[in-house]
Amino acid sequence: MNTTGTGTIDRPVTRDPKKQDPTMNPSFTETPAPVNSGSIESRQNRNLEMQLIPEALARAHMHERLQEAESERRAHRLAAARRMQRRAERASLRARRALAMAVMQ
Repeated sequence: MNTTGTGTIDRPVTRDPKKQDPTMNPSFTETPAPVNSGSIESRQNRNLEMQLIPEALARAHMHERLQEAESERRAHRLAAARRMQRRAERASLRARRALAMAVMQ
């Protein structure tokens, strides 16, 4: 090892921490603790929420489509019921006319 030169950032003069310049490598106890350590957890929660957004959108879209389909089925059943009611009313009128014709003879 070269102990006489000053060295560079990539290749310090020595690897021994006691012989290195203290201004270049502050110790772990001298570094301040992160002020917002809880922000990492909230960021992870936010990332999870962001990943779940497409799933929530798909679920909401499917719920909306199911409601539309159910509404359409109700409309079809109502239209069919009205058609059957008109058909029954016409059959009733034909039966009355036939009965009236039979009584008149």
